[in-house]
Amino acid sequence: MSAEQERKVSEEGTAAVQDMVGEFLDTANVSRVYGEPIRKDQATVIPAAEVLVALGFGIGSGSGPAEKGGPMAGGSGGGGGGRTLSRPVAVIIAEPGGVRVEPVVDATKVAIAFVTALGFMLTTLLGMMSSKKMKKQMKGEG
Repeated sequence: MSAEQERKVSEEGTAAVQDMVGEFLDTANVSRVYGEPIRKDQATVIPAAEVLVALGFGIGSGSGPAEKGGPMAGGSGGGGGGRTLSRPVAVIIAEPGGVRVEPVVDATKVAIAFVTALGFMLTTLLGMMSSKKMKKQMKGEG
């Protein structure tokens, strides 16, 4: 690959990465985190969310013989991707008597954490019990 071709591929890859990063950063702006205020009587409610952005990309090139004893061949490429996640986390309530923040509880997340912790504890307990039993058998007691 000529130096001119490598420069062109590099510029195209850089432009693609810049576009992708720009789109993902747009996802994480303040208007995505705080929703439009909702007014009712003398109260104003503002929804709040958590926004997570994950990005990854790579660019590379290389060269080597196309076949044994053949001419040099080369190539380059790049790729990238990402993901954005958002979830409600709280509601801000402003009333004449003051402002308060009410958390949004994700019952599914709480249940998954509970089941995971329970599974870990049971696995640990069973492991401890089986190791005691194994030691007894090795000593000829079981």
